[in-house]
Amino acid sequence: MKTAQSMLGIGPSRRLTEALRQSTRRTRSRLLREEGSSIVEIALSMIVLSMILFGLLRMCMALYTYHFVSDAAREGTRYAIVHGSACQVSGVSCTVTTAQIQTYVKNLGFPGINPAAITVTTTYAAYPAGTTCSPSAACNNPGNLATVTVQYVFPLSIPYVKTRTLTMSSTSAMVISQ
Repeated sequence: MKTAQSMLGIGPSRRLTEALRQSTRRTRSRLLREEGSSIVEIALSMIVLSMILFGLLRMCMALYTYHFVSDAAREGTRYAIVHGSACQVSGVSCTVTTAQIQTYVKNLGFPGINPAAITVTTTYAAYPAGTTCSPSAACNNPGNLATVTVQYVFPLSIPYVKTRTLTMSSTSAMVISQ
């Protein structure tokens, strides 16, 4: 019994050629479709999104650090004003030096803050301005002004952006009470 192909004169080589053409058309249509392009798009957008996310987290850390610097200056000033030249606890003097105020501020213990990057400067001045310090020339007497300045060097590193350092500074001044 003869098949329709043998009656038309299509032999095995011609059938093989036709099968190759169909296979080639299917492969070409697969390649022309955009399957898999969404994976590449997601990968590229995730790189940009992660850069923005990590940058945002670092900026939040910078704001936290500035809050620390501000709070540390206030805490240092409070410590200085209650430990002035007239400070006495059970008859023993509790007057502090600028080095002790610096140690106090560095040991406040805020998480994520490097104490080695903190600089504390304490100054005393007559208050109101223009008057002389009395009874001692050190100006850490009750009624005089204690000023504490805290500086912190913050390393700002955002992915794919040049690393910089930000120097954050805050100053606080209060009148000495003891």
